[in-house]
Amino acid sequence: MADYLAAHVSDAIDRRVKTGAADKGDVGGVRAHGQRVTVECKDVAKLNLGGWVAEAETERVNDEALAGVVVHKRRGKGQPGDQYVTMTLADLAFLLTGKRPA
Repeated sequence: MADYLAAHVSDAIDRRVKTGAADKGDVGGVRAHGQRVTVECKDVAKLNLGGWVAEAETERVNDEALAGVVVHKRRGKGQPGDQYVTMTLADLAFLLTGKRPA
């Protein structure tokens, strides 16, 4: 996912090293409106959207990012651009406007 985003969005994007409880997501260098966007990646057989979005939110706070998104494997689709992205409607609004309420 990081390689796909680096090729199509910015060459500053790369895979992050895991940091345990202070984790800031799986992909670094993603920005919208000049602010960080936390990206959490999942490749598992069973969906857990609520848990994943909660994890992305924790990591967004750790990263002091504008929004958090989850990129997850779409079964039967091997190309990175075909995978799903899940986020809250609030995070979508923040991505579109660049503003997060205080």
